[in-house]
Amino acid sequence: MSCKTGFVFSDDFLTYHFNNEHPFNQKRVLLTKELLERNDTLNSKDIIPPRMASDEELQLFHDHDYVEAVKRAGRGNLSEEQGFEYGLGTEDTPIFPNMHEASSYIVGGTLTAVDEVLTGKRDHMLNLGGGLHHGFERKAAGFCIYNDSAVAIKYIRKKYNLKVLYVDTDAHHGDGVQWAFYDDPNVCTFSIHETGRYLFPGTGNVNERGIKQGHGYSFNLPIDAFTQDESFLELYETALREIAEFFRPDVIVTQNGADAHCFDPLTHLCGTMNIFERIPHLAHEIAHQYCNGRWIATGGGGYDMWRVVPRAWAQVWNVMKTGEPAKGALPKEWLAKWQAESPINLPSFWHDTEEANQVIPRKAEITEKNKQLLLNLLKYTKTIS
Repeated sequence: MSCKTGFVFSDDFLTYHFNNEHPFNQKRVLLTKELLERNDTLNSKDIIPPRMASDEELQLFHDHDYVEAVKRAGRGNLSEEQGFEYGLGTEDTPIFPNMHEASSYIVGGTLTAVDEVLTGKRDHMLNLGGGLHHGFERKAAGFCIYNDSAVAIKYIRKKYNLKVLYVDTDAHHGDGVQWAFYDDPNVCTFSIHETGRYLFPGTGNVNERGIKQGHGYSFNLPIDAFTQDESFLELYETALREIAEFFRPDVIVTQNGADAHCFDPLTHLCGTMNIFERIPHLAHEIAHQYCNGRWIATGGGGYDMWRVVPRAWAQVWNVMKTGEPAKGALPKEWLAKWQAESPINLPSFWHDTEEANQVIPRKAEITEKNKQLLLNLLKYTKTIS
Protein backbone atom coordinates (compact mmCIF):
# COMPACT_ATOMS: atom_id res chain seq x y z
CA MET A 1 0.00 0.00 0.00
CA SER A 2 1.49 3.32 -1.09
CA CYS A 3 0.87 6.12 1.41
CA LYS A 4 1.77 9.81 1.37
CA THR A 5 3.76 10.41 4.54
CA GLY A 6 5.44 13.34 6.27
CA PHE A 7 8.04 13.67 9.01
CA VAL A 8 7.93 16.83 11.15
CA PHE A 9 11.37 18.02 12.19
CA SER A 10 13.35 21.12 13.04
CA ASP A 11 16.41 21.78 15.16
CA ASP A 12 14.03 23.90 17.25
CA PHE A 13 12.84 20.64 18.81
CA LEU A 14 16.26 20.30 20.45
CA THR A 15 15.72 23.54 22.41
CA TYR A 16 13.19 21.68 24.61
CA HIS A 17 15.98 20.85 27.04
CA PHE A 18 15.70 20.89 30.84
CA ASN A 19 19.34 20.23 31.75
CA ASN A 20 22.13 17.78 31.00
CA GLU A 21 21.21 15.48 33.89
CA HIS A 22 17.50 15.26 33.06
CA PRO A 23 16.30 11.92 31.63
CA PHE A 24 14.16 13.63 28.96
CA ASN A 25 16.48 14.40 26.06
CA GLN A 26 15.19 15.49 22.67
CA LYS A 27 18.41 14.36 21.02
CA ARG A 28 16.40 11.14 20.66
CA VAL A 29 14.55 12.79 17.78
CA LEU A 30 17.79 13.69 16.00
CA LEU A 31 19.18 10.18 16.50
CA THR A 32 16.02 8.71 14.97
CA LYS A 33 16.00 11.12 12.03
CA GLU A 34 19.62 10.34 11.17
CA LEU A 35 19.04 6.59 11.54
CA LEU A 36 16.22 6.81 9.01
CA GLU A 37 18.28 8.92 6.64
CA ARG A 38 21.15 6.43 6.78
CA ASN A 39 18.65 3.64 6.22
CA ASP A 40 17.40 5.42 3.07
CA THR A 41 13.80 5.53 4.25
CA LEU A 42 13.72 9.27 5.00
CA ASN A 43 14.68 12.00 2.53
CA SER A 44 14.46 15.77 2.37
CA LYS A 45 11.11 15.69 0.56
CA ASP A 46 9.57 13.85 3.53
CA ILE A 47 10.59 16.47 6.10
CA ILE A 48 8.17 19.24 7.01
CA PRO A 49 9.22 21.98 9.46
CA PRO A 50 6.92 22.72 12.42
CA ARG A 51 5.32 26.07 12.96
CA MET A 52 5.11 27.66 16.38
CA ALA A 53 1.67 27.27 17.96
CA SER A 54 -0.05 30.57 18.66
CA ASP A 55 -1.31 31.54 22.11
CA GLU A 56 -4.86 31.17 20.79
CA GLU A 57 -4.11 27.60 19.73
CA LEU A 58 -2.43 26.72 23.03
CA GLN A 59 -5.50 28.05 24.82
CA LEU A 60 -7.74 25.59 23.05
CA PHE A 61 -6.68 23.44 26.00
CA HIS A 62 -4.36 25.38 28.31
CA ASP A 63 -5.47 28.16 30.66
CA HIS A 64 -4.40 31.70 29.69
CA ASP A 65 -2.75 32.34 33.07
CA TYR A 66 -0.74 29.13 32.74
CA VAL A 67 0.57 30.08 29.30
CA GLU A 68 1.59 33.48 30.67
CA ALA A 69 3.33 31.80 33.61
CA VAL A 70 5.34 29.58 31.23
CA LYS A 71 6.40 32.70 29.32
CA ARG A 72 7.51 34.45 32.51
CA ALA A 73 9.34 31.34 33.70
CA GLY A 74 11.33 31.17 30.48
CA ARG A 75 12.37 34.79 30.94
CA GLY A 76 13.39 34.26 34.57
CA ASN A 77 10.47 36.32 35.89
CA LEU A 78 8.56 33.66 37.83
CA SER A 79 9.16 33.13 41.54
CA GLU A 80 9.66 29.67 42.97
CA GLU A 81 6.33 29.88 44.78
CA GLN A 82 4.51 30.96 41.62
CA GLY A 83 6.23 28.22 39.65
CA PHE A 84 5.15 25.45 42.00
CA GLU A 85 1.52 26.54 41.58
CA TYR A 86 1.85 25.66 37.91
CA GLY A 87 4.13 22.62 38.25
CA LEU A 88 7.13 24.61 37.00
CA GLY A 89 10.52 24.49 38.67
CA THR A 90 10.01 20.97 40.04
CA GLU A 91 12.47 18.09 39.75
CA ASP A 92 10.40 16.62 36.91
CA THR A 93 9.80 19.86 35.06
CA PRO A 94 12.62 22.34 35.76
CA ILE A 95 12.52 25.84 34.32
CA PHE A 96 14.80 26.56 31.37
CA PRO A 97 15.31 29.65 29.17
CA ASN A 98 12.71 30.27 26.45
CA MET A 99 10.66 27.28 27.53
CA HIS A 100 7.47 28.76 26.10
CA GLU A 101 8.97 29.07 22.63
CA ALA A 102 10.50 25.58 22.73
CA SER A 103 7.21 24.06 23.91
CA SER A 104 5.21 25.99 21.33
CA TYR A 105 7.27 24.44 18.53
CA ILE A 106 6.41 20.99 19.89
CA VAL A 107 2.69 21.79 19.84
CA GLY A 108 3.00 23.52 16.48
CA GLY A 109 4.65 20.41 15.09
CA THR A 110 1.65 18.29 15.97
CA LEU A 111 -0.75 20.92 14.60
CA THR A 112 1.30 20.97 11.40
CA ALA A 113 0.88 17.20 11.22
CA VAL A 114 -2.88 17.51 11.75
CA ASP A 115 -3.34 20.02 8.93
CA GLU A 116 -1.20 18.02 6.51
CA VAL A 117 -3.39 14.95 7.06
CA LEU A 118 -6.80 16.56 7.35
CA THR A 119 -6.40 18.78 4.28
CA GLY A 120 -5.55 15.66 2.29
CA LYS A 121 -1.92 16.48 1.55
CA ARG A 122 -0.64 13.41 3.40
CA ASP A 123 -2.15 10.18 4.68
CA HIS A 124 0.15 9.82 7.69
CA MET A 125 2.26 12.32 9.65
CA LEU A 126 4.85 11.73 12.37
CA ASN A 127 5.97 14.30 14.96
CA LEU A 128 8.45 12.55 17.23
CA GLY A 129 9.03 15.76 19.16
CA GLY A 130 5.49 15.53 20.49
CA GLY A 131 3.55 13.12 22.66
CA LEU A 132 3.81 15.18 25.87
CA HIS A 133 0.76 13.55 27.37
CA HIS A 134 1.09 14.54 31.06
CA GLY A 135 0.52 18.28 30.59
CA PHE A 136 -2.66 19.62 32.22
CA GLU A 137 -4.86 22.63 31.54
CA ARG A 138 -2.99 24.79 34.03
CA LYS A 139 -0.11 22.67 35.26
CA ALA A 140 3.07 21.03 33.95
CA ALA A 141 3.80 17.45 35.00
CA GLY A 142 5.96 14.47 34.11
CA PHE A 143 8.45 16.32 31.84
CA CYS A 144 5.52 17.87 29.89
CA ILE A 145 4.89 21.62 29.72
CA TYR A 146 2.27 21.94 26.98
CA ASN A 147 0.20 18.91 26.01
CA ASP A 148 0.50 18.84 22.22
CA SER A 149 -1.88 15.90 21.78
CA ALA A 150 -4.65 17.53 23.83
CA VAL A 151 -4.25 20.82 21.96
CA ALA A 152 -4.21 18.99 18.62
CA ILE A 153 -7.36 17.00 19.38
CA LYS A 154 -9.17 20.17 20.51
CA TYR A 155 -8.01 21.71 17.23
CA ILE A 156 -9.32 18.75 15.22
CA ARG A 157 -12.68 18.96 16.95
CA LYS A 158 -12.99 22.73 16.41
CA LYS A 159 -11.64 23.03 12.86
CA TYR A 160 -12.57 19.70 11.28
CA ASN A 161 -15.36 18.36 13.53
CA LEU A 162 -14.11 14.76 13.33
CA LYS A 163 -14.29 11.89 15.82
CA VAL A 164 -10.83 11.15 17.23
CA LEU A 165 -9.42 7.89 18.57
CA TYR A 166 -6.37 8.61 20.74
CA VAL A 167 -4.15 5.57 21.37
CA ASP A 168 -1.33 5.78 23.93
CA THR A 169 1.26 2.98 24.23
CA ASP A 170 3.65 4.77 26.58
CA ALA A 171 4.52 2.82 29.74
CA HIS A 172 3.06 5.75 31.72
CA HIS A 173 -0.68 6.42 31.70
CA GLY A 174 -1.78 9.10 29.24
CA ASP A 175 -3.50 11.02 32.00
CA GLY A 176 -3.41 14.56 30.64
CA VAL A 177 -5.13 13.57 27.40
CA GLN A 178 -7.65 11.32 29.13
CA TRP A 179 -8.80 13.99 31.57
CA ALA A 180 -8.95 16.62 28.79
CA PHE A 181 -11.68 14.62 27.04
CA TYR A 182 -13.22 12.74 29.93
CA ASP A 183 -16.70 14.15 29.21
CA ASP A 184 -16.47 14.19 25.39
CA PRO A 185 -18.18 11.38 23.45
CA ASN A 186 -16.44 12.45 20.23
CA VAL A 187 -12.97 11.62 21.57
CA CYS A 188 -12.19 8.06 22.61
CA THR A 189 -8.96 7.54 24.58
CA PHE A 190 -7.20 4.21 24.97
CA SER A 191 -4.05 3.83 27.07
CA ILE A 192 -2.08 0.63 27.69
CA HIS A 193 0.51 1.23 30.41
CA GLU A 194 2.21 -0.19 33.46
CA THR A 195 -0.05 -0.27 36.50
CA GLY A 196 0.05 2.88 38.58
CA ARG A 197 0.76 0.86 41.73
CA TYR A 198 4.45 1.33 41.09
CA LEU A 199 4.73 4.06 38.47
CA PHE A 200 3.91 7.72 37.84
CA PRO A 201 1.25 9.09 37.50
CA GLY A 202 -0.62 6.41 39.50
CA THR A 203 -3.80 6.68 37.43
CA GLY A 204 -5.26 4.78 34.49
CA ASN A 205 -7.35 2.12 36.19
CA VAL A 206 -9.72 0.02 34.10
CA ASN A 207 -12.73 1.63 35.84
CA GLU A 208 -11.81 5.15 34.67
CA ARG A 209 -14.57 5.26 32.07
CA GLY A 210 -15.39 8.94 31.50
CA ILE A 211 -18.19 11.13 32.85
CA LYS A 212 -21.42 12.74 31.61
CA GLN A 213 -21.77 12.29 27.84
CA GLY A 214 -18.21 10.99 27.71
CA HIS A 215 -18.95 8.00 29.91
CA GLY A 216 -17.89 4.85 28.09
CA TYR A 217 -15.29 6.52 25.86
CA SER A 218 -12.22 6.16 28.08
CA PHE A 219 -10.36 2.83 28.05
CA ASN A 220 -7.36 1.76 30.13
CA LEU A 221 -5.23 -1.38 30.35
CA PRO A 222 -2.97 -1.01 33.43
CA ILE A 223 -0.85 -4.11 32.82
CA ASP A 224 1.30 -5.70 35.48
CA ALA A 225 4.96 -4.84 36.01
CA PHE A 226 7.36 -7.21 34.16
CA THR A 227 4.82 -7.90 31.39
CA GLN A 228 6.58 -9.31 28.30
CA ASP A 229 5.88 -9.18 24.58
CA GLU A 230 3.33 -11.96 24.21
CA SER A 231 0.97 -10.72 26.91
CA PHE A 232 1.39 -7.06 25.93
CA LEU A 233 0.58 -7.73 22.29
CA GLU A 234 -2.33 -10.08 23.00
CA LEU A 235 -4.01 -7.46 25.16
CA TYR A 236 -3.15 -4.53 22.94
CA GLU A 237 -4.24 -6.02 19.63
CA THR A 238 -7.47 -7.47 20.99
CA ALA A 239 -8.44 -4.28 22.80
CA LEU A 240 -7.52 -1.92 19.96
CA ARG A 241 -9.54 -3.85 17.41
CA GLU A 242 -12.59 -3.99 19.73
CA ILE A 243 -12.35 -0.30 20.64
CA ALA A 244 -11.93 0.82 17.03
CA GLU A 245 -14.95 -1.23 15.95
CA PHE A 246 -16.96 0.15 18.87
CA PHE A 247 -16.02 3.81 18.25
CA ARG A 248 -15.47 3.91 14.46
CA PRO A 249 -13.21 6.98 14.43
CA ASP A 250 -12.67 9.50 11.63
CA VAL A 251 -8.98 9.98 12.49
CA ILE A 252 -6.47 8.22 14.74
CA VAL A 253 -3.85 9.99 16.88
CA THR A 254 -1.20 7.76 18.44
CA GLN A 255 1.35 8.45 21.16
CA ASN A 256 4.36 6.17 20.73
CA GLY A 257 6.31 6.19 23.95
CA ALA A 258 9.24 3.78 23.80
CA ASP A 259 9.59 3.15 27.53
CA ALA A 260 7.85 -0.24 27.69
CA HIS A 261 11.19 -1.80 26.66
CA CYS A 262 13.05 -3.91 29.22
CA PHE A 263 16.13 -1.64 28.93
CA ASP A 264 14.22 1.49 29.96
CA PRO A 265 15.59 2.83 33.27
CA LEU A 266 12.35 4.45 34.52
CA THR A 267 9.77 1.68 34.08
CA HIS A 268 9.28 -2.01 34.94
CA LEU A 269 7.82 -3.50 31.76
CA CYS A 270 9.83 -6.10 29.86
CA GLY A 271 9.04 -5.57 26.21
CA THR A 272 11.44 -5.93 23.28
CA MET A 273 11.56 -4.45 19.80
CA ASN A 274 8.87 -6.95 18.80
CA ILE A 275 6.16 -4.75 20.33
CA PHE A 276 7.53 -1.59 18.72
CA GLU A 277 7.26 -3.21 15.31
CA ARG A 278 3.71 -4.44 15.86
CA ILE A 279 2.30 -1.26 17.44
CA PRO A 280 2.60 0.90 14.29
CA HIS A 281 1.47 -2.00 12.10
CA LEU A 282 -1.83 -2.13 13.97
CA ALA A 283 -2.25 1.66 13.92
CA HIS A 284 -1.66 1.64 10.16
CA GLU A 285 -4.27 -1.08 9.71
CA ILE A 286 -6.86 0.67 11.89
CA ALA A 287 -6.27 4.01 10.14
CA HIS A 288 -6.99 2.51 6.74
CA GLN A 289 -9.89 0.38 7.94
CA TYR A 290 -11.83 3.18 9.63
CA CYS A 291 -10.23 6.57 8.87
CA ASN A 292 -9.39 6.60 5.15
CA GLY A 293 -5.75 6.33 6.22
CA ARG A 294 -5.79 9.46 8.41
CA TRP A 295 -3.16 8.89 11.08
CA ILE A 296 -1.17 11.41 13.13
CA ALA A 297 1.58 9.90 15.29
CA THR A 298 3.76 11.46 17.98
CA GLY A 299 6.70 10.38 20.11
CA GLY A 300 6.51 10.36 23.91
CA GLY A 301 8.52 8.70 26.67
CA GLY A 302 11.61 6.58 26.24
CA TYR A 303 14.70 6.99 28.37
CA ASP A 304 17.19 4.54 26.92
CA MET A 305 17.89 7.08 24.21
CA TRP A 306 20.79 5.17 22.64
CA ARG A 307 19.78 1.50 22.42
CA VAL A 308 15.99 1.67 22.28
CA VAL A 309 14.34 4.92 21.25
CA PRO A 310 15.91 5.49 17.80
CA ARG A 311 15.06 1.96 16.68
CA ALA A 312 11.55 1.98 18.17
CA TRP A 313 10.62 5.37 16.74
CA ALA A 314 12.22 4.68 13.39
CA GLN A 315 9.94 1.68 12.99
CA VAL A 316 6.87 3.93 13.25
CA TRP A 317 8.13 5.83 10.21
CA ASN A 318 9.23 2.66 8.40
CA VAL A 319 5.71 1.25 8.69
CA MET A 320 4.15 4.56 7.65
CA LYS A 321 6.42 4.85 4.62
CA THR A 322 6.82 1.26 3.42
CA GLY A 323 4.16 -0.72 5.27
CA GLU A 324 6.77 -2.88 6.98
CA PRO A 325 9.35 -2.48 9.76
CA ALA A 326 13.04 -2.51 8.84
CA LYS A 327 14.99 -5.71 9.40
CA GLY A 328 18.61 -6.84 9.52
CA ALA A 329 21.64 -4.76 10.44
CA LEU A 330 21.58 -1.09 11.39
CA PRO A 331 23.42 1.29 9.03
CA LYS A 332 27.17 1.20 9.68
CA GLU A 333 27.55 4.94 9.13
CA TRP A 334 25.00 5.70 11.84
CA LEU A 335 26.64 3.29 14.29
CA ALA A 336 30.11 4.72 13.60
CA LYS A 337 28.97 8.31 14.17
CA TRP A 338 27.00 7.83 17.38
CA GLN A 339 28.99 5.07 19.08
CA ALA A 340 31.70 7.65 19.75
CA GLU A 341 29.22 9.64 21.86
CA SER A 342 27.15 6.85 23.37
CA PRO A 343 28.09 5.78 26.93
CA ILE A 344 26.93 2.23 26.13
CA ASN A 345 27.43 -0.19 23.25
CA LEU A 346 24.88 0.43 20.53
CA PRO A 347 22.91 -2.51 19.12
CA SER A 348 23.94 -3.67 15.65
CA PHE A 349 20.53 -4.89 14.50
CA TRP A 350 16.96 -3.62 14.27
CA HIS A 351 15.82 -6.64 16.29
CA ASP A 352 16.91 -7.27 19.86
CA THR A 353 19.39 -10.00 20.72
CA GLU A 354 18.98 -12.58 23.48
CA GLU A 355 20.13 -9.99 26.03
CA ALA A 356 16.63 -8.50 25.94
CA ASN A 357 14.82 -11.80 26.51
CA GLN A 358 14.66 -11.88 30.28
CA VAL A 359 13.49 -14.81 32.39
CA ILE A 360 10.53 -13.68 34.53
CA PRO A 361 9.63 -16.25 37.23
CA ARG A 362 6.07 -14.86 37.56
CA LYS A 363 5.37 -14.88 33.81
CA ALA A 364 2.40 -17.26 33.95
CA GLU A 365 0.82 -15.38 36.86
CA ILE A 366 1.36 -12.00 35.15
CA THR A 367 -0.12 -13.29 31.90
CA GLU A 368 -3.24 -14.63 33.62
CA LYS A 369 -3.71 -11.43 35.60
CA ASN A 370 -3.45 -9.39 32.40
CA LYS A 371 -6.03 -11.61 30.66
CA GLN A 372 -8.54 -10.92 33.43
CA LEU A 373 -7.84 -7.21 33.03
CA LEU A 374 -8.60 -7.49 29.32
CA LEU A 375 -11.90 -9.22 29.98
CA ASN A 376 -12.89 -6.43 32.36
CA LEU A 377 -12.11 -3.82 29.72
CA LEU A 378 -13.82 -5.58 26.83
CA LYS A 379 -17.16 -5.76 28.60
CA TYR A 380 -17.30 -1.96 28.36
CA THR A 381 -17.25 -2.04 24.53
CA LYS A 382 -20.57 -3.88 24.68
CA THR A 383 -22.39 -1.48 27.00
CA ILE A 384 -22.47 1.75 24.97
CA SER A 385 -24.36 1.81 21.70
